[in-house]
Amino acid sequence: MNFSGFNSRDFDVFQVPGLEPRMEMLIERVRPKLEALGAELAPYLTELCGEEMFVHVAKHARRTVNPPIDTWVAWGSSKRGYKALPHFEVGMFDTHMFVIFAVIYESPNKITFAEALERELDEVRRNLPGEFYWSMDHMDPQGTFHKNMKSEDYDKIITKLKTVKKAEVMCGLRIERDDPLAADREQLLKTIRSTFKTLLPLYRMSF
Repeated sequence: MNFSGFNSRDFDVFQVPGLEPRMEMLIERVRPKLEALGAELAPYLTELCGEEMFVHVAKHARRTVNPPIDTWVAWGSSKRGYKALPHFEVGMFDTHMFVIFAVIYESPNKITFAEALERELDEVRRNLPGEFYWSMDHMDPQGTFHKNMKSEDYDKIITKLKTVKKAEVMCGLRIERDDPLAADREQLLKTIRSTFKTLLPLYRMSF
């Protein structure tokens, strides 16, 4: 399957009630697109990062009751998994897509990234686009726009990453479900590549 972008029916999957019905629709409608997107962008990310980047599509296998409220494809430098490593993701809630760099709670690289962010904060604040957002909870679809981040917000990220075992951080771009970009294959791919290139310094800071 060639990646074709995301339409309103894809986002509507997250409004299907019940775990099994929602998972059926996810597997039928969204997962093939995420797999195609993963394969499409793996060579680009491999070249960008200077190491092989492997594709991991969310399976939601641990769920037994609650249906997933989002799904994603991740790229990381290990074939075995991505959660313990800094990685890139493209995913979706029912309201929007996200294109992000992430260090989640399972990664021991949190402290490395926190220390680098502390050292290089001025440069990070200067170079990231204002419309990018930061979040410390991958289940929270909102986050805070980079242009609205205060010094104390960065202090909170740095401190939590250093001291809280389950802390995590994500940064990247949000694309609303009704934005024509989401359904435009070529423009969406171009935007994702550009976003990952802009996020690359954060990825490199985490090692």
